[in-house]
Amino acid sequence: MKVSLNIDSSIIETTVTIDCKELDPEVQGVLDFLNRQELDFVVGKDGDMQHIMKPSDIHYFHSTPEGVTAVTQNGSFLVKEKLYELESFLPSNQFIRLSKSVIANLYELSKFEASFNGTLAVYFKSGTKEYVSRTFVNGIKHALKMKRRDNE
Repeated sequence: MKVSLNIDSSIIETTVTIDCKELDPEVQGVLDFLNRQELDFVVGKDGDMQHIMKPSDIHYFHSTPEGVTAVTQNGSFLVKEKLYELESFLPSNQFIRLSKSVIANLYELSKFEASFNGTLAVYFKSGTKEYVSRTFVNGIKHALKMKRRDNE
């Protein structure tokens, strides 16, 4: 990626222009950074206690009948946001949708295994397991750059 900076005191408003062949994860990361409306913290409830968590400490979010739960090393916490709201505010280079009911932190994944029906079982560093729906398998492969051969 080539970056250029033009400092000119006559410029009234800062403008950022990105010229690219396609919108790839690297460009999307730059856009996410520039549009930075990310959550600085997430508040989760455990009983009567409210816990303040950094998004990087959250392994994954999943929807339950009670609402959306954030799973961390320290336990599970009920959050007020819906999954689609979290997905729009979490950094897309760090969090990815695994299914209609799960958003995962890519940096908390440890391994995965393919199953016979086209889904993936994803294991987190904590030892918990979630499944990637077939609809989202290509997205996670792309995020993990497993399709390197396709680009060669």
